[in-house]
Amino acid sequence: MINKKTLTPILLAGVFILMLGLSFAAVPLYDMFCRITGFGGTTQISKDTPNIVLDKVVSVRFDTNVNNLTWDFKAKSNVIDVKVGEVNRIEFEVENYSDETTYGVASFNVSPSSFGKYYSKLGCFCFEKQALKAGEKATFVMTFYLDPELVNDPNTKNLEDVTMSYTFFSTDYYKQS
Repeated sequence: MINKKTLTPILLAGVFILMLGLSFAAVPLYDMFCRITGFGGTTQISKDTPNIVLDKVVSVRFDTNVNNLTWDFKAKSNVIDVKVGEVNRIEFEVENYSDETTYGVASFNVSPSSFGKYYSKLGCFCFEKQALKAGEKATFVMTFYLDPELVNDPNTKNLEDVTMSYTFFSTDYYKQS
Protein backbone atom coordinates (compact mmCIF):
# COMPACT_ATOMS: atom_id res chain seq x y z
CA MET A 1 0.00 0.00 0.00
CA ILE A 2 1.25 3.50 -0.89
CA ASN A 3 1.51 5.93 2.01
CA LYS A 4 0.34 9.57 1.94
CA LYS A 5 3.89 10.94 1.62
CA THR A 6 4.38 9.01 -1.61
CA LEU A 7 0.84 9.42 -2.98
CA THR A 8 0.73 13.24 -2.79
CA PRO A 9 3.73 13.91 -5.08
CA ILE A 10 2.50 11.27 -7.53
CA LEU A 11 -0.94 12.90 -7.69
CA LEU A 12 0.56 16.37 -8.06
CA ALA A 13 2.84 15.19 -10.86
CA GLY A 14 -0.16 13.55 -12.57
CA VAL A 15 -2.21 16.76 -12.32
CA PHE A 16 0.75 18.77 -13.67
CA ILE A 17 1.15 16.43 -16.67
CA LEU A 18 -2.60 16.50 -17.34
CA MET A 19 -2.71 20.32 -17.24
CA LEU A 20 0.36 20.57 -19.46
CA GLY A 21 -1.23 18.23 -21.99
CA LEU A 22 -4.48 20.20 -21.95
CA SER A 23 -2.61 23.46 -22.54
CA PHE A 24 -1.03 22.06 -25.70
CA ALA A 25 -4.36 20.61 -26.85
CA ALA A 26 -6.33 23.83 -26.21
CA VAL A 27 -5.59 25.56 -29.53
CA PRO A 28 -6.38 22.62 -31.84
CA LEU A 29 -9.44 21.71 -29.76
CA TYR A 30 -10.71 25.30 -29.86
CA ASP A 31 -10.11 25.44 -33.64
CA MET A 32 -12.01 22.17 -34.10
CA PHE A 33 -14.86 23.47 -31.90
CA CYS A 34 -15.09 26.68 -33.98
CA ARG A 35 -15.06 24.79 -37.29
CA ILE A 36 -17.79 22.40 -36.15
CA THR A 37 -20.07 24.96 -34.54
CA GLY A 38 -19.26 28.08 -36.59
CA PHE A 39 -18.55 29.84 -33.29
CA GLY A 40 -17.48 33.46 -33.74
CA GLY A 41 -18.38 33.41 -37.42
CA THR A 42 -15.81 30.76 -38.31
CA THR A 43 -16.54 29.64 -41.84
CA GLN A 44 -16.16 26.15 -43.21
CA ILE A 45 -13.64 24.86 -45.72
CA SER A 46 -15.15 22.47 -48.22
CA LYS A 47 -13.81 20.24 -50.95
CA ASP A 48 -17.19 19.18 -52.31
CA THR A 49 -20.07 21.17 -53.71
CA PRO A 50 -23.62 20.69 -52.45
CA ASN A 51 -25.99 18.36 -54.27
CA ILE A 52 -28.95 20.72 -54.08
CA VAL A 53 -29.61 24.36 -54.96
CA LEU A 54 -32.56 25.99 -53.23
CA ASP A 55 -34.71 28.87 -54.44
CA LYS A 56 -33.89 30.84 -51.29
CA VAL A 57 -31.71 33.87 -52.11
CA VAL A 58 -29.34 35.52 -49.64
CA SER A 59 -27.53 38.82 -50.24
CA VAL A 60 -23.84 38.49 -49.46
CA ARG A 61 -22.10 41.79 -48.72
CA PHE A 62 -18.34 42.18 -48.92
CA ASP A 63 -16.59 44.65 -46.65
CA THR A 64 -12.88 45.21 -47.32
CA ASN A 65 -10.29 46.90 -45.12
CA VAL A 66 -6.54 47.38 -44.98
CA ASN A 67 -4.51 47.62 -41.78
CA ASN A 68 -1.05 49.22 -41.90
CA LEU A 69 -0.52 48.62 -45.63
CA THR A 70 -0.35 51.06 -48.54
CA TRP A 71 -2.77 48.90 -50.49
CA ASP A 72 -6.13 49.56 -52.04
CA PHE A 73 -8.35 46.51 -51.51
CA LYS A 74 -11.91 46.13 -52.74
CA ALA A 75 -14.41 43.58 -53.97
CA LYS A 76 -15.42 43.91 -57.63
CA SER A 77 -19.02 43.65 -56.40
CA ASN A 78 -19.95 44.92 -52.95
CA VAL A 79 -23.12 42.80 -52.84
CA ILE A 80 -24.12 39.67 -54.70
CA ASP A 81 -27.37 37.76 -54.44
CA VAL A 82 -26.75 34.03 -54.25
CA LYS A 83 -28.99 31.00 -54.20
CA VAL A 84 -28.43 28.72 -51.25
CA GLY A 85 -26.38 25.72 -52.41
CA GLU A 86 -25.11 27.44 -55.56
CA VAL A 87 -21.35 27.80 -56.05
CA ASN A 88 -20.32 31.45 -56.38
CA ARG A 89 -17.12 33.27 -57.18
CA ILE A 90 -16.12 36.77 -56.11
CA GLU A 91 -13.05 38.69 -57.24
CA PHE A 92 -11.12 41.18 -55.15
CA GLU A 93 -8.82 43.82 -56.61
CA VAL A 94 -5.67 44.79 -54.74
CA GLU A 95 -3.09 47.44 -55.59
CA ASN A 96 0.15 48.35 -53.84
CA TYR A 97 0.61 52.14 -53.81
CA SER A 98 4.00 52.08 -52.10
CA ASP A 99 7.41 52.25 -53.75
CA GLU A 100 8.52 48.88 -52.39
CA THR A 101 7.37 45.28 -52.22
CA THR A 102 5.00 44.81 -49.30
CA TYR A 103 3.46 41.73 -47.75
CA GLY A 104 0.02 41.11 -46.35
CA VAL A 105 -2.24 38.41 -45.00
CA ALA A 106 -6.02 38.61 -45.22
CA SER A 107 -8.30 37.48 -42.44
CA PHE A 108 -12.08 37.62 -42.35
CA ASN A 109 -15.18 37.20 -40.28
CA VAL A 110 -18.84 36.59 -40.98
CA SER A 111 -21.71 38.57 -39.57
CA PRO A 112 -24.03 37.43 -38.12
CA SER A 113 -21.71 34.90 -36.51
CA SER A 114 -24.43 32.20 -36.45
CA PHE A 115 -24.09 32.10 -40.25
CA GLY A 116 -20.42 31.05 -40.17
CA LYS A 117 -21.01 27.32 -40.09
CA TYR A 118 -23.07 27.55 -43.30
CA TYR A 119 -20.61 29.70 -45.27
CA SER A 120 -18.38 27.18 -47.04
CA LYS A 121 -15.27 28.20 -48.95
CA LEU A 122 -14.04 26.04 -51.80
CA GLY A 123 -11.06 28.31 -52.49
CA CYS A 124 -9.72 31.46 -50.86
CA PHE A 125 -6.67 33.68 -50.61
CA CYS A 126 -7.27 34.13 -46.87
CA PHE A 127 -4.51 33.42 -44.36
CA GLU A 128 -1.92 33.03 -47.12
CA LYS A 129 0.94 35.49 -47.49
CA GLN A 130 0.54 37.79 -50.44
CA ALA A 131 3.37 39.88 -51.86
CA LEU A 132 2.80 42.87 -54.10
CA LYS A 133 5.65 44.71 -55.79
CA ALA A 134 5.67 48.50 -55.92
CA GLY A 135 2.67 49.65 -57.99
CA GLU A 136 1.56 46.08 -58.68
CA LYS A 137 -2.12 45.19 -59.08
CA ALA A 138 -3.55 41.74 -58.46
CA THR A 139 -6.88 39.97 -58.46
CA PHE A 140 -7.68 37.46 -55.72
CA VAL A 141 -10.61 35.06 -55.97
CA MET A 142 -12.80 33.40 -53.38
CA THR A 143 -15.14 30.56 -54.35
CA PHE A 144 -17.92 29.71 -51.91
CA TYR A 145 -21.44 28.44 -51.36
CA LEU A 146 -24.05 28.72 -48.64
CA ASP A 147 -24.84 25.31 -47.19
CA PRO A 148 -28.49 24.31 -47.76
CA GLU A 149 -28.63 23.17 -44.12
CA LEU A 150 -28.96 26.82 -43.10
CA VAL A 151 -32.71 26.66 -43.82
CA ASN A 152 -33.10 24.02 -41.09
CA ASP A 153 -31.46 26.16 -38.39
CA PRO A 154 -33.89 28.49 -36.56
CA ASN A 155 -31.04 31.00 -36.10
CA THR A 156 -30.36 31.36 -39.82
CA LYS A 157 -33.40 30.19 -41.80
CA ASN A 158 -34.93 33.69 -41.97
CA LEU A 159 -31.73 35.62 -42.65
CA GLU A 160 -31.74 37.45 -45.94
CA ASP A 161 -28.25 38.93 -45.88
CA VAL A 162 -24.81 38.17 -44.53
CA THR A 163 -21.61 40.22 -44.45
CA MET A 164 -18.12 38.90 -45.13
CA SER A 165 -15.60 41.37 -43.79
CA TYR A 166 -12.00 41.02 -45.00
CA THR A 167 -8.96 42.83 -43.64
CA PHE A 168 -5.49 42.71 -45.14
CA PHE A 169 -2.87 43.06 -42.40
CA SER A 170 0.70 44.11 -42.99
CA THR A 171 3.25 41.61 -41.90
CA ASP A 172 6.95 42.19 -41.42
CA TYR A 173 7.34 38.48 -40.85
CA TYR A 174 7.55 37.86 -44.59
CA LYS A 175 9.94 40.74 -45.41
CA GLN A 176 13.18 39.58 -46.89
CA SER A 177 16.38 40.96 -45.39
